[in-house]
Amino acid sequence: MKKHPTPHDLAFRQFLSHPDTARDFMQLHLPADLLAICDLSTLKLESGSFVEESLRPYFSDILYSLKTRAGDGYIHVLVEAQSSPDKHMAFRLMRYAVAAMQRHLDAGHKTLPLVIPVLFYTGKRSPYPYSTNWLQEFDDPALAEKLYTGDFPLVDVTIIPDEEIMGHRSMAALTLLQKHIRRRDLAELTDRLSAILLTGYLSSPQVISLIHYIIQAGESANAQAFVRELALRVPQHEEELMTIAQQLEQKGIEKGIEQGIQLGEQRGIERGRQEGIQLGEREAALKIARTMLANGLDRDAVMTMTGLSADDLTQIRH
Repeated sequence: MKKHPTPHDLAFRQFLSHPDTARDFMQLHLPADLLAICDLSTLKLESGSFVEESLRPYFSDILYSLKTRAGDGYIHVLVEAQSSPDKHMAFRLMRYAVAAMQRHLDAGHKTLPLVIPVLFYTGKRSPYPYSTNWLQEFDDPALAEKLYTGDFPLVDVTIIPDEEIMGHRSMAALTLLQKHIRRRDLAELTDRLSAILLTGYLSSPQVISLIHYIIQAGESANAQAFVRELALRVPQHEEELMTIAQQLEQKGIEKGIEQGIQLGEQRGIERGRQEGIQLGEREAALKIARTMLANGLDRDAVMTMTGLSADDLTQIRH
């Protein structure tokens, strides 16, 4: 159900939507240092509201864009119409300012704009009882200021030497793989990865998750061979790794069968041979032949595709 604008919202917008009135408001209430960087002749009313629907009976806002000495900017005015002031208003203003910045970027701009938040307070309690500095809402404002006004911590995996990554304990395997996951030949990492797995930092579920990551995100041409090699080198995880390798093998067989049947007898023979029989195992050939026969393919065609003999096909029938 659509909510109707409140009297506070209607009155506020009726006045502040006029550029001349908005200019008077800015000249009267903006701090001198901020007013000095604003070109109020460029004020332009912007559409929309950042206030959540459920809070509009208590808050109303309006957004103006303008030019500043530092480029594009906005002035976001929020009216607090509820009788009891919100102790987290400074944080709310920051959230709305960030939302305005995001909308600016979404419009195709390349840099962040200055957004000047202004609170227009009309509550019963006087004077306004809370800080308008959002950092003061933290238990340790000085620490918060250092964190949120400085550079954020960065972990640039691309520049960490592999030798250093090897010492990252339970994070070593994931970090190494994420650094090199786009390699065509992951076999080059076999020595390092097997050495990491042998340290015993990872549980079986973590190892399985790691291998699935290699399969899903990697670009290796032969993930099955890579996993089999790891299984041979890491005895404590051999069972899980071999199971995954066998699953990959079976998927390869099934893919060859499916593509072979779909393309028909002639193309299916050649494609199925490429996709399925590449594995070169007699058991795989028998599985393919059994499926082909069940789908009604000619016996001669099946023998050509699989390399099996007539006797082999006779055994399948029994």
